[in-house]
Amino acid sequence: MTYERFTADNAAMLLIDHQVGTMGWVKSIPFEEMKRNALMLAQTAHILKMPVVLTSSMEEYAQGPLLSELETILPTEFAARVKRFGIVNAMDDENFAAAVKATGRKKLIIAGVTNDVCTVYPALSLVRDGFDVQVVADAGGSPTQMADDISLRRMQHGGVTLTSTNQLIAELAGSWTTPEGGQLVQVLMTALQG
Repeated sequence: MTYERFTADNAAMLLIDHQVGTMGWVKSIPFEEMKRNALMLAQTAHILKMPVVLTSSMEEYAQGPLLSELETILPTEFAARVKRFGIVNAMDDENFAAAVKATGRKKLIIAGVTNDVCTVYPALSLVRDGFDVQVVADAGGSPTQMADDISLRRMQHGGVTLTSTNQLIAELAGSWTTPEGGQLVQVLMTALQG
C-alpha cells in the first residue's frame, strides 16, 4: 500500500474525551505532556482550518467537562461537540458517526484521552469502514504502560498508522516557510519551551 501524505485539505481531526476527570486516569504519560499535545493538535487544526469533531462522554459524572482550552481554541467545534452518554466506541454513537461523515474526509487523525478505551475502538471501526487513520499516540495514554503498549499494538495490527504530535504537525505543515507553517513552528517552539 502506498502512503499518501495527510494534509489540511484531505484530513479531518477527531479529538475524543479530553476531559478533566478522565485525563487523571492516565498514568502512562505525564498529565502535562498529554494535555500539551492534545492542545497542540487543536491549535494545528485551527491554524490549518481543518474540520474537527470533538466528543465527550458523561460530562456530568466523574469524567468532567472537556478541557476549557479547547473551547478557547476551537469555539465553534466545542459548541458543536458530541456529548455521548456512556457509549464506549464513539463510532457507535449515531451523532458522532454523522459528524465524522459530514467532514467529507477519508483521512482521519484521532487522538483520544485513553488509547486503551477511548481511541482503540473508533480507530479500528474507521479502518474497517475504509478510512485511512492515524492515531496520535502521545496525545493520550492509558492507566498503565502495559495497557498502552497493548492498545497501540492492537491498533497497528488492525491497520492504524501510529504517529506522534510533533511528527503529525510536521506532516500537516509540509513546509515551515508558508504563513501557516510559520504559525505551526511557533506552536511547536512554545510547547518545547513550556
